[in-house]
Amino acid sequence: MDSDRPRRPTLDTVASAVGVSRATVSNAYNRPDQLSASLRTRILETARSLGYAGPDPVARSLATRRNAAVGLMLPQGLSVAFTDPSLSIVLDGLASTVDGHDHCLVLMPGNDTGGPRPETVSRAQADVVVAYSLPDSAPALSAVSARGLPLVVIDQPVISGTARVEVDDSGGARLAASHLLALGHSRFGILTFALHPDGYRGPVSCSRRASIPFRVSRDRLTGYLDALENGGVAAENVPVWEASGSGRELGREGARWMLTRTPRPSALLCASDQLAFGALQAARDLGLSVPGDVSVVGFDDVPEASVSDPPLTTVRQPLAEKGRLAGQLALKLLAGARPPRATRLDVSLISRASCAPSK
Repeated sequence: MDSDRPRRPTLDTVASAVGVSRATVSNAYNRPDQLSASLRTRILETARSLGYAGPDPVARSLATRRNAAVGLMLPQGLSVAFTDPSLSIVLDGLASTVDGHDHCLVLMPGNDTGGPRPETVSRAQADVVVAYSLPDSAPALSAVSARGLPLVVIDQPVISGTARVEVDDSGGARLAASHLLALGHSRFGILTFALHPDGYRGPVSCSRRASIPFRVSRDRLTGYLDALENGGVAAENVPVWEASGSGRELGREGARWMLTRTPRPSALLCASDQLAFGALQAARDLGLSVPGDVSVVGFDDVPEASVSDPPLTTVRQPLAEKGRLAGQLALKLLAGARPPRATRLDVSLISRASCAPSK
């Protein structure tokens, strides 16, 4: 009876339809630099029309005697994985889960498009992909879809029918802003990481705030501003500085701009602990006291937050748990499970010495 079933298109099917060799079709997926752009486009378009999604990663793993691999798509270069403490903790949780099941982890670095290049994804030896904090329209997502690979999302983007692990970013931002409002603050500044994947850093206009392709940035900024509006502080009176990433030097730069304005903010809301650490340094540079002259709140609660000078008030998110859950979801998808509904983890405010009542 199996002979009555339609056969799946193969590499040979595509090669025959295009009139090229099997190796040429393989190169279109695995070595795109070996082909002209027009030929590769013709091959991929023919493959799509035939319903061929690309080389089967499981079959390829067996043929090369490799273990099944979990691909991790990063929003920026590889150095971020080793220098951003919050990402490192998430990565540790993911890697420890994958490692216990004899699977390797393949890191796919991002670039100025807010994620890996599609060619990187097309030739990666991965059987399931985890996307970490990519913008809504990252080109790499189309490459994952074209290969028919299972996908797990950490934080962003939101893709219907896809397994996802996230935290309550908007709720956490509201907790931070409400805490400062309760302390009597009325002059605020916000330091956010990238709102758009274009490398910009500087003051944020209202038009730039209007359409943000990063869900986490969008939710945290909205949470801050909504809480402030509810507390009687108009959003248009709150300066926002956008950093191109989450490094402390970027936070230092943005905070210096904030703290030399007139009137000077009495409280800074920072979208990450790294940005907040930079803000603490900027205050010291300017001879200002934290929290005497300015209160500072971060987001993440990385280990350094409890021992910084002063210890940082911050929003705690379960970073390691986020990575572990993503790893578990990836393994379930590899085993053939259907994508579950999105998992949202709670956050909490950790009050420390970087905040005090407004003078």
